[in-house]
Amino acid sequence: MPQDAADDRYSRQVLFAPIGAAGQARLASASAVLIGCGALGSVSASLLARAGVGRLRLVDRDFVEISNLQRQLLYDEEDVREMKPKAVAAAEKLARANGSIRIEPVVADVNPDTIVDLTRGHDLILDGTDNFETRFLINDVSVRHDIPWIYGACLGSYGLVMNILPGETACLTCLMESAPPPGSVPTCDTAGILNTTVALVSSLQCTEALKLLSGHRDLMSHDLLSVDLWTQTVTRLSVPKGGGRRRCETCDGMAFTYLSGRGSRSVSICGRNAVQITPETRQELSLADLAARLSPTIPVTATRFLVRFEVDKLTVSVFPDARAIITGTKDPAVARSLYARYVGV
Repeated sequence: MPQDAADDRYSRQVLFAPIGAAGQARLASASAVLIGCGALGSVSASLLARAGVGRLRLVDRDFVEISNLQRQLLYDEEDVREMKPKAVAAAEKLARANGSIRIEPVVADVNPDTIVDLTRGHDLILDGTDNFETRFLINDVSVRHDIPWIYGACLGSYGLVMNILPGETACLTCLMESAPPPGSVPTCDTAGILNTTVALVSSLQCTEALKLLSGHRDLMSHDLLSVDLWTQTVTRLSVPKGGGRRRCETCDGMAFTYLSGRGSRSVSICGRNAVQITPETRQELSLADLAARLSPTIPVTATRFLVRFEVDKLTVSVFPDARAIITGTKDPAVARSLYARYVGV
């Protein structure tokens, strides 16, 4: 791209004095990994790409569905029809918005076996996830490998944002000792969500990201910020190490419980009547072979991204890394049984 075109693209951002030309140059050489390309992740990816962050890795395990379109602003009905993975759809859209940066889509599950490779070499991790187990995993890799991350969550009209800067701020384990038990907290399945809440929380996350990546780490908030968009209530909470009452096992004790986890995993997906099955060990699956094996007895839809079929009123979507999302149940036992019968890897 000609230099004058690049100058024009970011001219209004450069006019903002705290960033300026020097900060914009830092953004161009910076990198961030977004874990989750759903509601928060899709908005954040768009904001950071358009701001000129030079390298973005977009990681998501899921594909675009019609219910996503209310709040996941990068996607459209064509992505639903093509059963396109969110990371791929997001990268394609953003490449058309800014061809001067590098955008890498990764269709994968984030778990203890993959997260170190997924985050290595990046300046920042942004939280676009929908569950606490993955957030605690991000927290472990952040503290263990000294990579800042920005926690974000939203539900209904309510949102939370907190910067985790290893060695400087409290971490997620300081805020809460462990992930809440399944079913103990509301989800978007039960409480719903406003797309305006998503946009606000993502904007807060990305503004903090721009501070860090443009060279203003010292200006980043050390508080937990909570906002309720419906009531226009904003609250700041200071979070000391260990919550001020205990020794934090992660950032004080260097114990990484979630990062050390191993084994086969099944997890219910927030906002969906669905369960994801992840094999015990990493492996590659031939989608063409799977489709050929199933098609004599089961109607199969196959794309280069996934194989999909229906059994017993459940929809099974299988990915090249041998993961599967079983839609129509929240029972992990039912999902595992179906996976074993038809995928069997």
